[in-house]
Amino acid sequence: MKSNRTLILATPALLVLLGLVLYQYVYLGIRAELSSIKEQQEAKTATLRKYIAIISEKQELEKKLSELAEKAKADKVKLIEGEPVSLASANLQETVKGIVSGRGGTLSSARIGKPEEAVKAPAGTGGTAASSGVAAGTGGKAKGATGRKGTKADPLSRFKIIGISIDASVPDPAALSDILFSIETRTPYLTITELDARVKNFKTPRELMVKLDVSGLYGGK
Repeated sequence: MKSNRTLILATPALLVLLGLVLYQYVYLGIRAELSSIKEQQEAKTATLRKYIAIISEKQELEKKLSELAEKAKADKVKLIEGEPVSLASANLQETVKGIVSGRGGTLSSARIGKPEEAVKAPAGTGGTAASSGVAAGTGGKAKGATGRKGTKADPLSRFKIIGISIDASVPDPAALSDILFSIETRTPYLTITELDARVKNFKTPRELMVKLDVSGLYGGK
């Protein structure tokens, strides 16, 4: 009888203890696991969004890169081809000679000019300082060399203006007009920088003696 009463009194305490154990080791454990799973899902969602943004940006960058490549390709055809610059000058000379000969002209001479910088360096740059250092003596030379080492090369310095001069005779003014039109409307772009045309024989004023200077842009590497 006494043992039954003790069991009845102990039962609520055991139930409370059991509830505490279930709360501590089951409920809190499941809650912590669910919280961890939620955090992992949020992290994976954030990573997925980041990847989607990167993929979207990559596609846009590839599109822009393709557009720039097409633009660079279109711009490249405007330049005189050939590497090094001496070969480009020779190509320019052959092009002009072909134009003149194709319109009935006869060349008597052709000369390649000295290449010039397409973009002049502004006064007071590192290149000017280096030249002054060389003129000043050995110490200045060392100083100039150091200045050049610390100065980044101008990407525009690879562009040069190349030119040629030709002397030729053309059959008549119409042929000269065709030559000039062909030179200035072709690709790569060419520019006539000097023109001197004279009648070869005043008794039959048709054939002309022509001195022609033509230049173009060389892109280098």
